[in-house]
Amino acid sequence: MSVRVRFAPSPTGALHIGGVRTALYNYLFAKQQGGAFILRIEDTDRTRYVPGAEEYIIETLKWVGLLPDEGVGFGGDKGPYRQSDRKEIYHHYARELVQRGHAYYAFDTPEELALRKQAEENFTYNQLTRSGLSNSLTLSETEVESRLKAGMPFVIRLKVEPGRSIHVHDLIRGEVVFQSGELDDKVLLKADGMPTYHLANIVDDHRMEITHVIRGKNGFPVRRTMCYCMRVSAGQIRCLFFRICRLF
Repeated sequence: MSVRVRFAPSPTGALHIGGVRTALYNYLFAKQQGGAFILRIEDTDRTRYVPGAEEYIIETLKWVGLLPDEGVGFGGDKGPYRQSDRKEIYHHYARELVQRGHAYYAFDTPEELALRKQAEENFTYNQLTRSGLSNSLTLSETEVESRLKAGMPFVIRLKVEPGRSIHVHDLIRGEVVFQSGELDDKVLLKADGMPTYHLANIVDDHRMEITHVIRGKNGFPVRRTMCYCMRVSAGQIRCLFFRICRLF
């Protein structure tokens, strides 16, 4: 299996030295293994998007000599490599998760959730609270279809099942185990139709055939949700997190 790694910054400002360090580790590992170094632009958070940041990232990588083999501005046959150009792909996988019972539609408005958080200091949308909220797990199938056809705003949330132990093999830390009860039902697809990091990152790693994920250990709390998502989703995607590598 040919090694394929990616550097996936968000265009939210200038590329800082920590980002360059992450790119360097990925680049060196790819070259050592005779693999491919890929640049992916993760621009799904449009509220933080900074015009010109993507071009700055590309120019910085060129300036420091870390030239991608594939990616935005470099070509390749696994694109598009900019997440905002891949919306239909994410919609397909989000709907598939709903159909398989691993995700659900949630119609709660931001105002409703804000009131709930005011009433309950530690409120979290999870397996304990979702039965009392407005979603496709509590509404009838007819009501859900009616709301979807009417164009009512919704998000798609990951349905985390309690009582599961998730095992992840980390090349540096070894076997990492966590419990599904520690996770909440993260939003996978936002009301504006854009995916969250939890969905887009996994789908892209699968379709771009990424073999190793290299980043700092501070990112593991976020990746737990993604590891869970992969364990319960379609079998063809399930293998993505067999190799998680932390080098710093």
